[in-house]
Amino acid sequence: MKIVLATTNAGKVRELSDMMSKANLDITVSGLMDYPDYRAPEENGATFDENARIKAVTAAETLGEVVLADDSGLCVDALYGAPGVLSARFAGEGHDDDANIEKLLERMKDVPDGKRQARFVCSLCLAFPNGGFFVVEGDCPGTIARERRGNNGFGYDPVFLLPDGRMMAELSGTEKNLISHRGAAYKLVMPQLRALLKAPKQTL
Repeated sequence: MKIVLATTNAGKVRELSDMMSKANLDITVSGLMDYPDYRAPEENGATFDENARIKAVTAAETLGEVVLADDSGLCVDALYGAPGVLSARFAGEGHDDDANIEKLLERMKDVPDGKRQARFVCSLCLAFPNGGFFVVEGDCPGTIARERRGNNGFGYDPVFLLPDGRMMAELSGTEKNLISHRGAAYKLVMPQLRALLKAPKQTL
């Protein structure tokens, strides 16, 4: 069975492919980079759930495929939940992960160690060509470090300190999938994916 992950982020496609393999699910994962003519909709939702639904439902109806879409980001208590749905664009359109991290560290420079709590959030929407969909949400708590550490992962991983003292960017892919916000969301959606493998294709 094939599922399209509504992203051009190769790291996310690799993560989901690894999860499918570890779960012994016969599901092939592709990303939107395999559909160069597809034009993604504007992510104008006010919440992670809304953005995930916009991305998944639009892609499923346009491509005629079963689609998974996530909207995920970092919510920092001291910044009143920011960067939130703007996590990927925190430093402005066209800026990369490094610029986003630098802006975050600058905004957090005067926040004391005891008040640097944050959490990664992932809303995940599974959508079908017939218009059906459902949404789940997972999270991962931690704190914002004062400097980067680790070479793995992407996004804000190098400054996200886990309760066990490791940085998210120090985890292997397998370790990250076990505890991350995205991993938590995928655990909630796995029963539905297993059911899909048994469902007649015409019902999707």
